[in-house]
Amino acid sequence: MRFAFSEEQEELRGVVRRLLERRGGPVVGEPEEVAEGFDREVWSQLAEQVGAHSLGIPEEFGGGGFSLLETLIVVEELGRRLSDIPFLSSAVLAAEALLATGNAEACERLLPGIASGETIAALAWAEPGTGWRTDGFSTTATDDGGLTGRKAHVLDGAQADVLLVLATRDGEPVLFETDAAAAVATTPLDLTRRMAEVHLDGTPARPVGALPVQRLVDVAAAAVAAESVGAAQRWLHETVEYTKMRTQFGRPIGSFQALKHRLADCYVAVESARSLSYAASWAVATHDERASELAAMAKSACTEAHYAIAAEGVQLHGGIGITWEHEAHLQLKRAHAATQLFGTPSAHRATLLHA
Repeated sequence: MRFAFSEEQEELRGVVRRLLERRGGPVVGEPEEVAEGFDREVWSQLAEQVGAHSLGIPEEFGGGGFSLLETLIVVEELGRRLSDIPFLSSAVLAAEALLATGNAEACERLLPGIASGETIAALAWAEPGTGWRTDGFSTTATDDGGLTGRKAHVLDGAQADVLLVLATRDGEPVLFETDAAAAVATTPLDLTRRMAEVHLDGTPARPVGALPVQRLVDVAAAAVAAESVGAAQRWLHETVEYTKMRTQFGRPIGSFQALKHRLADCYVAVESARSLSYAASWAVATHDERASELAAMAKSACTEAHYAIAAEGVQLHGGIGITWEHEAHLQLKRAHAATQLFGTPSAHRATLLHA
């Protein structure tokens, strides 16, 4: 497949990158603390100056009328800077979940706020012990719309204004809208990505509609793949530059043949991952018949490539690479957490094997 981004898409990438280079890094607190907030100025600038939140939302619902492909370009750039703004949870997952239900009334009511950045929406999907399954949720809905159950690993749940919950009703997966007050922040491994748990006990909720969960799996996998490629690319560049400065035995360590081979392997890994990520982004955005296959391949390859490059970077940075003040530990934690998010590489490969 031959694929290339248009001039407009590359310009979008450049605008987002320049904005994030100025102040796009994560807000991290003291060791073992998770920052409750995020950079609201970056959030607002992306929404108001770039229109990033609205790219994948149709014009009829207050969006920019572009596609998920443009949205995932933004996601890649946010991953490049390990940005902690709730873009993935709100502008990608929640927006795509609403669109997938086909409920025009709910879309007209919720999507304009998501598109403008005024509303942060979070998707409560995973459950303790079962993860991001596609059916048979233990969270159930009663006839009057009350929800009972527990949700885990809810991205930006405690920062959200609206909570969208996947639950079982009459044996089918249905999306519900409820108050985000039920979300309680937790301490994740990756301190650049806030998570929450949600405990529901007859909690009042409004049904949005039946949700084809496989679409959500594909979108989530492609998005995390894009994030991982962005992070891996920049971290490899930072590591290569550092090996030109760090010296051992009177020489820059980057001049040692063994390290050149290791860095070359990292380069091959990130370039291969990038190709898979772009293929998955295109397929998922266009609803191609290969979307599920390519998204699963990309999620597996891209997160593993990022993890390998993050680990090499920690080692090649030496002593400074294991300090709290340096970015190295954030890269490693983000990479490890991304391999688990929305299904592990082995789970996605198992899906491919049985497809």
